[in-house]
Amino acid sequence: MERYAGIDWASEEHALCVVDAGGATVEGEMHSHDEAGIRALVARMRALGVVRVAIERPDGLLVDRLLEVGFTVLPVHPNKLKATRPRYEASGGKSDAFDAFVLAELARTDSHRLRVLRPDSDETKALRALTRTREDLVGARVRLANELRAQLDGFWPGAARVFADVDSAIALAFLERYPAPADARGLGEKRLQGFLARNRYCGRRSAAELLERLRSAPAGRAGALEAEARRGAVLGLVAALRPIVDQIRDLTSQIAGAVRAHPDGQVFLPLFKDPKSVITAARLVAEIGDDRSRYPTRESLAADAGMAPVARESGKRKVAAFRWACDKRLRDAVACLANSTRHTHPWARSVYLDARARGLEHAHAIRVLGRAWLRVLWRCWQDEVPYDPAKHGNLRRLQPAGG
Repeated sequence: MERYAGIDWASEEHALCVVDAGGATVEGEMHSHDEAGIRALVARMRALGVVRVAIERPDGLLVDRLLEVGFTVLPVHPNKLKATRPRYEASGGKSDAFDAFVLAELARTDSHRLRVLRPDSDETKALRALTRTREDLVGARVRLANELRAQLDGFWPGAARVFADVDSAIALAFLERYPAPADARGLGEKRLQGFLARNRYCGRRSAAELLERLRSAPAGRAGALEAEARRGAVLGLVAALRPIVDQIRDLTSQIAGAVRAHPDGQVFLPLFKDPKSVITAARLVAEIGDDRSRYPTRESLAADAGMAPVARESGKRKVAAFRWACDKRLRDAVACLANSTRHTHPWARSVYLDARARGLEHAHAIRVLGRAWLRVLWRCWQDEVPYDPAKHGNLRRLQPAGG
């Protein structure tokens, strides 16, 4: 007799529920999130003859272990689990054991409506780890840079304006050497020029121009104690930012090599005019994955990427609403693709400007363009062929004859 399992996972222990073909509970127990606990969970499921298991996430160590031993894994979106709970509990109660039971019931009764999880290749998982780590580090860099800029605006605004980016290598070197106005009291054009040469400054601004930026900014009026405290804060933020900036640079180099070596890299890389633009292409490869059955239609890809609206109809009322439930990382990657190509790609520019002409705001127009791009990308991805502008019909129609 076939049996079905539901696992409510957690960081410390997992709730397991197993039901039979009639819906009767066969097993309900907790397993710790350690090697012994995971081994016991897998062994118990195999002993009970479980054929399908539903779980509230599509990746992670536990999911990898379930796939490794051959279970059919059905990932369930949290919103779907939340909507299913009232089917079995009208009072609104919730517990880990109850969620495991609901998941097991979904595996038993609704497996035909759930996607069977197929693991991505090792190359895709490696690329996903690199791109997500870089994305998280970029977020940390932005937060620290904002804090650094706020500190400087409080007592030395000029130091935040000398260079274009306060978190650039040259700006961090400057703030490490001159963290407060008192440290730069004797800074002149000749000394600044020597500093720029030692740090291999490659910007277009001369030492005189940079010095003028520093001196023309409003002067702070912090007291001695406050200035010393802010000086320490600046040095601390610079020390925190330096290794993050270095790691982002190293990860970018690793990602460039990984996406060019990936089989699907050549599908997405031709989308970008600059051959050095590899990060967005790598994020698209990593987040879409290499399982073609995951997105059987272009509409399913657009929905998961958050580019398609949610239709709400009631009687004569029809509304298209923003799609909140989606893959946020994939949405960011597609939005980045749309935003960058609207400046360089004639067809993308036309789609974006037409959307703006209809009165749509920038963010909405980006989603319209993102959805249009996904129609093209889905076909290329399914056929495993690189994007070729010469075969892009809508692009050719925009180009003059012979051009």
